Amino acid sequence: MGLGALSLASLLDPLDLRAASNQPPLPAGANTLAPRAPQFPGKAKAVIHIFAQGAPSHVDTWDPKPALTRMNNQTIGGDGVAMGSPFKFQHYGKSGIEVSDLFAKTAAHIDDMAVIRSMYTDIPAHDVATVFMNTGSLRITKPSLGAWTVYGLGSENKNLPGFISLRSGKLPAGGAANYGSAFLPGVYQGTSVNTQAKNVQQMIQNIRNNYVSKTEQRRQLDFIHSLNELHAQNLQHDAALESRLETAEIAFRMQTEATDVFDINKESAEVRAAYGNSQPGKQLLIARRLVERGVRFVQVWHDGWDHHQDLEERITTKAGEIDQPLAALMTDLKQRGLLDSTLVIWGGEFGRKPTKDKNGGEKPGRDHNAKAFSVVMAGGGVKGGIVHGATDEFGAAAVQDKVHVHDLHATILQCLGFDHTKLTYRFNGRDFRLTDVAGNVVKQILV
Repeated sequence: MGLGALSLASLLDPLDLRAASNQPPLPAGANTLAPRAPQFPGKAKAVIHIFAQGAPSHVDTWDPKPALTRMNNQTIGGDGVAMGSPFKFQHYGKSGIEVSDLFAKTAAHIDDMAVIRSMYTDIPAHDVATVFMNTGSLRITKPSLGAWTVYGLGSENKNLPGFISLRSGKLPAGGAANYGSAFLPGVYQGTSVNTQAKNVQQMIQNIRNNYVSKTEQRRQLDFIHSLNELHAQNLQHDAALESRLETAEIAFRMQTEATDVFDINKESAEVRAAYGNSQPGKQLLIARRLVERGVRFVQVWHDGWDHHQDLEERITTKAGEIDQPLAALMTDLKQRGLLDSTLVIWGGEFGRKPTKDKNGGEKPGRDHNAKAFSVVMAGGGVKGGIVHGATDEFGAAAVQDKVHVHDLHATILQCLGFDHTKLTYRFNGRDFRLTDVAGNVVKQILV
């Protein structure tokens, strides 16, 4: 039964569920992944978070800076030599929002998107900032955004994990903490799936048991449950044991459903062609199939955006990998009636400076910048065709309607139907939350 991607341990009591102020704790033995109502009606029922890891340059993608172009190769503000974007920005849609040619296909959907141009974070170091974007924590290990989402809402598919993290090969910067559950029960953590593998059996190791039949597996699980019932009658409820049993059940049921949902060959040739041949194309098609089947939170990792040199060629390659698939995802979700209930997010961990990286050589790139970057959101309660906030004339820092990472998290939870100050979990005598003691909902981008 050993499904390596699933956590089979939980050290804390999963019964102290405070997803809503009027929601009582779950009774002993209840399914902790069962669907639950949010605190108030949320527009979003699922999330697809596309993480552009490595920190994309906002001034080359979503934040046009004509002043920077005019000052190209001149010293600006004593910070270095200006590097105007080599890419053109054009107006798209009825909203007329300017988007770089790098995202020309995605920009066709700009009237369904909100572009936040005033994001900022705390530390411009990849590992730390990546984990911070996913967990809201710079210091101690805390639950990820996906874990909080499933903790609050449960899942709509009992045969699949509620939170699945799709990566292409290696672990992301910062490792498994990006999709972990920390002190939340282990059943809420993300299941990491390597989509670079050729088939489902390689994507999810041990998805098949070649030594014990399903009938015998079922018999063994039922026997373990009966032993646990005897244990519960005589001793105090054991949260860790309950969590292990629940994840074992999911692992058993995944043998059938996972082999179907991760097989994109079951889609038509037309649909597969729309998403394209790239790894991100494969990942986003799987993501759509997952949310369609009730998975609550799908994380898609797209790394390689750390461009200190040769920016023009390298960012063209990375954007080219995701532009068509992201446009296809928007079209697909809309055609299937899923966009209104699915929150789609694209963005990285921080931005880039408007100046040339001193170590970039003859083909320069841009250095790290925690003071400014862009995030794009669509669907699930987000207004379309709007721009929120602004950076200064060169894109060096957010200056208008600034949005911190905690604010972004608060806004995402709002879309899902939660007051971020009330979605809490008691640990070590304190009520913890995703946004710590900060965060304001960006109401201007919400429907």
